[in-house]
Amino acid sequence: MRIDRRHLALPALAFGMLAAAPAFAPSAFAATADEAAVAKNTEAHRAALMAGDAKALDVLSAPELSYSHSDGHVEDKATFIANVVGRKSKVLSLAYENTTVRVVGDAAIVRFKYVSESQTGDTKSQINLGILMVWQKQHGKWRLLARCSTKL
Repeated sequence: MRIDRRHLALPALAFGMLAAAPAFAPSAFAATADEAAVAKNTEAHRAALMAGDAKALDVLSAPELSYSHSDGHVEDKATFIANVVGRKSKVLSLAYENTTVRVVGDAAIVRFKYVSESQTGDTKSQINLGILMVWQKQHGKWRLLARCSTKL
């Protein structure tokens, strides 16, 4: 069997690309501990919102919470939690899609697409929103400080 340069070119090229990959990999692939913690809290917020879990929402939210809805009304922490717990509709599904987390000092910027289906009586409705959350590290814990949404 005869081996020439063409037979060696592809394996050499593949090996070279693998060796160089870490140098060109975006930093997004290497999440920091703070980014991971904020991502975990964002998912915990989604689960608590879906379940109507007042205790979890209280723990995740800063006392100074400013929670803005896509229709423009703004709630403080107590009002936000009371409205989640007392809602008349049943949340059938809730997803936070295409989530990005960026930590800047003691603040974190989280963006995602909020996709939800809920039911009130016999009527089902779907919600698609663009969300911006601001998390702040308070006493060593990441807390939701502000949330703003817009209809998509």
